[in-house]
Amino acid sequence: MLRGALGVGEDQALEVATAHAMLRRVSDGETGPALRVYRPEARVVAFGRRDSLLSGFPDAVAAVRDAGFTPVLRAPGGRAVAYTERSLVVDHAAPDVEGLAAMDQRFVGYAELWSGVLARHGVDARVGAVPGEYCPGAHSVNARARVKLVGTAQRMIRKAWLFSAVAIFDDAEILRPLLAEVYRALGLPFAGDSVGSVAEEVPGLTFDAFERDLVDAYAGRFDLVPAELPEELRTRAKALADDHRVDA
Repeated sequence: MLRGALGVGEDQALEVATAHAMLRRVSDGETGPALRVYRPEARVVAFGRRDSLLSGFPDAVAAVRDAGFTPVLRAPGGRAVAYTERSLVVDHAAPDVEGLAAMDQRFVGYAELWSGVLARHGVDARVGAVPGEYCPGAHSVNARARVKLVGTAQRMIRKAWLFSAVAIFDDAEILRPLLAEVYRALGLPFAGDSVGSVAEEVPGLTFDAFERDLVDAYAGRFDLVPAELPEELRTRAKALADDHRVDA
C-alpha cells in the first residue's frame, strides 16, 4: 500500500498522474496490484475528459482558478469532482483477468466497502445517485439518500484496471458554490444541496480516525504491505503529468 501525497505543492497534475502511472505500470507488468491512499495538498477540481470537450469548459476552468482551486484532468472517467485537503483519495490498480465482466462487480464491491465504513460510524449510508449530484453514478455512496459523500470511478486498459474513490470528509460548504459555478458553465445539471461531508454527518469524528478505519477496511479485503512511493512510479508520473494539465 502506497501512503501519502507526493508533496508536489501546486503541481496537482503530477499528483493525479500518479494514478495513471500506477495503471500503466501494472498493465506493462512492471508491478503487481497497488493501492494508494492520500490526502490532497491543495484544493482541486478534477475534470473528466468529456468535460474538456464542452464549449463551457474554459469558463468552468476560470471559475475554478478564481476560487483558488487547481484544475486537472483525471485518469478515470466521469465528470468534474472538487475536493480540498480535507478529502481522502484512494486509487487502486491491479491486473485485469476478467475484462468488462468484472467492472460492475468492482463498483458494487467498493460501494459496499465504503458504505460499510460509514455505517460503522452511524451514517445512514446508502449506495446510489442522489438528485443533482456532481459526477452522477449509480454506485456513489450517499447519506440518507440526500447528500453524496463518496464518488467512485474506474478506467480499464489492456491487462489492467484502475478504481478511484474520493471521499469528502469536510469543507462541503466550500465545494457547494464552486461546483454550482462549474456545472453551470459546463451546462450540466447540478444541485448544491446534494454535496455532503462525513464531518457533517458524524460531528466529532476525526479525519485520522476515518482514514484508519478506511485503511483497515481495505486491509480486510486485500493483502496490504505499507510502502513509500517507488522512484519508478514517480518517474512514470512525471512523464504523464502533461496529459493531466489544463491549459484552457
